Amino acid sequence: MALPKLAHVPAVHDKLKALGILALNGMFDEMDAVGVLRQAATDVLPGDLAIVSSFGADSAVLLHLVAQVDPSLPVYFLETGKHFQETLDYVETLKKHLGLLNVHAVHPNPADIKRFDPMGDLWETDPDSCCHIRKTEPLEPVTEQYAGWVTGRKRFQTKERGVLPHFELTSDDRIKVNPLAYFSDADVNQYKIDHALPEHPLFAKGYKSIGCAPCTSIVAEGEDPRAGRWRGLNKKECGIHFDFNGAIASPMTASKRHTLWKDGAFIADPFHAWTDESTAATASYVHVPLPLFVANREALLANPHPLGLLVAPGDNIEDVEADLSRFASIAIAFPAFTDGRGYSTARMLTERYQYANEIRAVGDVLQDQIPLMRRCGINALVATHEPTRAALAENRLPEVAIFYQPAGSTEVPVGTRPFLRRAS
Repeated sequence: MALPKLAHVPAVHDKLKALGILALNGMFDEMDAVGVLRQAATDVLPGDLAIVSSFGADSAVLLHLVAQVDPSLPVYFLETGKHFQETLDYVETLKKHLGLLNVHAVHPNPADIKRFDPMGDLWETDPDSCCHIRKTEPLEPVTEQYAGWVTGRKRFQTKERGVLPHFELTSDDRIKVNPLAYFSDADVNQYKIDHALPEHPLFAKGYKSIGCAPCTSIVAEGEDPRAGRWRGLNKKECGIHFDFNGAIASPMTASKRHTLWKDGAFIADPFHAWTDESTAATASYVHVPLPLFVANREALLANPHPLGLLVAPGDNIEDVEADLSRFASIAIAFPAFTDGRGYSTARMLTERYQYANEIRAVGDVLQDQIPLMRRCGINALVATHEPTRAALAENRLPEVAIFYQPAGSTEVPVGTRPFLRRAS
């Protein structure tokens, strides 16, 4: 089913500005969850509000509120491709039991899965990137259609959520509604009993917070309800939420969050820098510095995970000529605007060695350089300079028509007589 496309209602934003988030939060009693949702859906954001649900252990409570306020409100479920089968069955159970009329499954981009997680095991080595391509990235185009969206988050779940209000205003001027913010664990369980709500099939087995199957485990008695999510890792959130205290994640605006520009957009970047904790045998989606690769060649060639190569000025790309096909990406460092050695490296990769995978520029990437980078074979850029990012997004890069060192077969050098200006 195609996702609905809704236009924003300008008057809504005027009303939000007039009321103010503090005023909205001050209007509601701590336990008045249905009142919070009804106010958001019928007065604050009429026709411009979506619900995002994990269909997890506590989701029936929020969805029951939705059914009371308006069962036709759009509900989005992130179908990551990694859910328990019990969760997928539970989606259908709640739809039928609550009479929800407008539930949509949101899937990750198949191209992103093929590029970043072809073996389906990214969760093992880089759960943040796995969440990003399977949750955060697919949800963005959905939430961008609405002025606000509803979550099922609660204060008791983690210390990061301990200051959660009913209403949040994100830095991209959207409002997030948390009707259950002040519910305790006991409140949630009692609500499910009082309204005879179907339980998630895994809840009775000890799964108190349920996400993707590989990253969810049973919670022991007395543990934090979300202790079973990403157990053993310094990770508490998948990345789709941003609290005003800044402790969870950045606002969901791709052009501000992502730094990798490729194929006409800022996109999720699976690659990371090599760190002191990286090892040659287990590194995954890391740009390995060229000297380090040479020193650990056998171990890195035996490493089964995707790897990239980082080439700094002064590195000899000839030293790894025989191994170029090993790399899914080659990052060329441009430490200063005046350092042009990276252009020569890019041309060697494309023209001499016929390297056809990603070649990205990293470092001091400025808009004046980008046309020159592209003509030398660079097809991706890591851009953090704000004017450069804006120029990329708005497609207003400078043009280069005069060449002192032609590239390819169509450019001719400056000074050539007009009647000789043709490709040789």
